[in-house]
Amino acid sequence: MPVLNEATHVRAAVESLLAQDYEGAFEVTLALGPSIDGTTELVEEMAAVDTRIRVVPNDVGSTPAGLNIAIRASQYAVVIRVDAHSVLPPDYARIAVETLERTGADNVGGIMDARGISAFERAVARAYGTRIGLGGTPHHVGGAEGAAETVYLGCFRTEGILGVGLFDEGVKRGQDWDLNRRLREAGGLVWFTPQLRVLYRPRSTLAQLARQMLSTGLWRGELARRYPAANGIRYFVPPAMVLGVAVGLILGIGGLVQAALGAAPWLMLGLVVPAGYLLIVAAATIAVARPDGFRASLHFLVVLPCIHFCWGIGFVLGYLKLTSNITAHTGR
Repeated sequence: MPVLNEATHVRAAVESLLAQDYEGAFEVTLALGPSIDGTTELVEEMAAVDTRIRVVPNDVGSTPAGLNIAIRASQYAVVIRVDAHSVLPPDYARIAVETLERTGADNVGGIMDARGISAFERAVARAYGTRIGLGGTPHHVGGAEGAAETVYLGCFRTEGILGVGLFDEGVKRGQDWDLNRRLREAGGLVWFTPQLRVLYRPRSTLAQLARQMLSTGLWRGELARRYPAANGIRYFVPPAMVLGVAVGLILGIGGLVQAALGAAPWLMLGLVVPAGYLLIVAAATIAVARPDGFRASLHFLVVLPCIHFCWGIGFVLGYLKLTSNITAHTGR
């Protein structure tokens, strides 16, 4: 587990690992980055009372660097990649290892089961888990067990992950997708099973969500440019929507200028696109967010466009290489 400024979540995450019902020997290796919120003291306190917890320094601080440091420090033939925002059910390791052996896969993973506490977090969690939110991939919305392009987190054969060079430390986000791409290209099998569900705590403020989505979009665009043949059409839908709405608004403004000058305002037809998008957001809110309550539904009206536009704008910037220093964008 890479850990950096996670004082709010890391204790619950680590406790869920120590509570695994896996019968074999295991260790919890935390790659600790240079935190400033009390995470360092908290992690050291936990390690002092349980010898199964190992702490290794991650001076770089990035997620892929921390993962690689922790994997190299580990001693077992299986590595389970964990996130500090996640809480694993007690049977996770057991089911993951059993599935790894049953299928012969190089990586086994499941569903990111996002659940919020506040009304805003519930809205974010709902958006994560719907097709209109993050695209409907199995590790977000579920599906049948089988071979997959990528999975959430993952249970790896250590030999296989070392064989493809571990995580690319130059990829600050999307490193899981990139590693799974290399595993598949090397002839390995990436396997999804809905039996594995990991509780994930979403971002708690709009600013945090916007930074996360912008960063994720930037790196997805960068990866789409690097490996064009490995990307499905779904990755291009949000940026196409962003461009369509932007062009529609520009045309609509032009139509207002036409009307002010006494000309036929035919350019205002461009407003059909942003109006149509607003109708889609409203319909999606009614269709999927109502079970979370009125306040969460109101937040959903803002959360969904935030995800779409921040991700889509980031994708365009990353794909066209319009950001001067993409490696600085970690999404933290």
